[in-house]
Amino acid sequence: MHAEKIEREQLEADVVIVGAGPAGLACALRLAELIREHKQKGGKPALSEENIYVVEKADELGMHSLSGAVLDPRGLRELVPDFEKQGAPLDSPVRDDAAYFFTERRAIRFPVTPPPLRNHGNYVISLARLVQWLGQRAEKAGVNVFTGFAGAALLTDGERIVGIQTEDKGVDKEGRRKENFQPGYELRAKVTVLAEGPRGSLSKQLIQKFKLDAGCNPQAYAIGVKEIWEVPAGRIESGTVWHTMGYPLGSDMYGGGWIYGMQGNRISLGLVSGLHYADPRFDPHVAFQRFKLHPFVRRLLEGGKLVRYGAKTIPEGGYWAIPKTYVNGALIIGDSAGFLNSQRLKGIHTALKTGMLAAETIFEALGAGDTSERKLETFAERVERSWVKQELWRVRNFHQGFEHGLWEGLLHAALQFVTGGRGLYARYSNRAGHEHYKKLSELPDARPAAFKPDGQLSFDKVTDVYHSGTRHEEDQPEHLVVADTNICATRCVVEYGNPCQYFCPAAVYEIVTEGERKRLKLNPSNCVHCKTCDIMDPYEIITWVPPEGGGGPHYEGM
Repeated sequence: MHAEKIEREQLEADVVIVGAGPAGLACALRLAELIREHKQKGGKPALSEENIYVVEKADELGMHSLSGAVLDPRGLRELVPDFEKQGAPLDSPVRDDAAYFFTERRAIRFPVTPPPLRNHGNYVISLARLVQWLGQRAEKAGVNVFTGFAGAALLTDGERIVGIQTEDKGVDKEGRRKENFQPGYELRAKVTVLAEGPRGSLSKQLIQKFKLDAGCNPQAYAIGVKEIWEVPAGRIESGTVWHTMGYPLGSDMYGGGWIYGMQGNRISLGLVSGLHYADPRFDPHVAFQRFKLHPFVRRLLEGGKLVRYGAKTIPEGGYWAIPKTYVNGALIIGDSAGFLNSQRLKGIHTALKTGMLAAETIFEALGAGDTSERKLETFAERVERSWVKQELWRVRNFHQGFEHGLWEGLLHAALQFVTGGRGLYARYSNRAGHEHYKKLSELPDARPAAFKPDGQLSFDKVTDVYHSGTRHEEDQPEHLVVADTNICATRCVVEYGNPCQYFCPAAVYEIVTEGERKRLKLNPSNCVHCKTCDIMDPYEIITWVPPEGGGGPHYEGM
């Protein structure tokens, strides 16, 4: 944005929650409930549900929410005890569990489903629809929910967070104001809650500003690439939950596939690939396309049609990677802080619970007129006393055990299972994902085999992006900020072969040849907001920032 001063409207609130996902909406709902009870008792000070603001960058509730998803209902039951009677959008109760090991041609069923993958009592759901339902309940409770607004910056007063600024709308690629220019708002709050999901941009700023991750393991991520298919009747029963290991991922990699049966002859399927692989030419999207061509999966999909596509990163670092979650005037909750059980492949229930615990902390702080770091620290204390801590402590070393591949990881997992989560060491360490890359000079000369999609069961990235519903305003500043593109054209092409063209599941990064030189070309309108580039760039020169609010994927039913 050019340097002229911008007059911004200021709105005052008690609480601003950034992100209308399960954590943010659970926080809003629980806080509204506590305030309602407080008012009924004639409590002081006077509080209002209308002073809770939820800001969401998607154009509609749920449209940036993506998960497998199998819901452990524990968190939802605490938030809405009679959620079934209240009409929560539960697609199917889990009826069948199984785990398979894939070779290139065979699917070998485990004789017994591993305990972490047993889902009796859980539900297959669409996270997008659950978020829509929670958002509607929040609005009915008096909460102000604003969609189509992205959090662009934190507002500070010394060492205190005092709110956020939303993004400016109507700015062209060169940073000039267009005719439809609208300055972003300053939303000032006594407490700001960051519930942005994995690798949240404001959460990242806050963690860096206050060094909240000091003494923590680096957060470890995976990327989940997902499609929903409509298939001929009888292929799979709704409520079927299958997980896979092995092909197409090598034994040096962490990850696996899922296949969930949904109502209406639909299948949710996807592949999770750990973002700590050695070969910078590995392509998670291509790996998923190969997964669908496995004979076991092919039989399910043939004659069907692709309905929806999406991709999202998953924070899998576990207990030791959770940063300090509180500062003066702000909290970090849900996936933004890493409250996810990577062994069970579940984080919705923990996101809901941490949102509720944050609400209880905030209510107490508002009542005391004290939103200092010392007062908000009780959020971390509440987490430590809750079942969230108990669950994450049991798997505290799980993901790190796979640092050196599948077989060693399974050995560590077995030892951890019989030692209450400890394993060989009290605390396992890990490296940041991009630090696992080997340079091309350290790898075999042979390039990975080129993949040609068949257009029936497998697709290229551009076709899949079309099925994500992704749309952005074309004439706006690029939201994928590359600090030095010269590195891309010189060092990176030689040292790592430009991994951005592989790890991005949406063909945002393209390497083009102009004469004897290579150049990075960006296609930001393709972006599905997965944040992989912010995580896996070997030089850490790519920063993902929110584009103009309302842009991005449209994850209807995902």
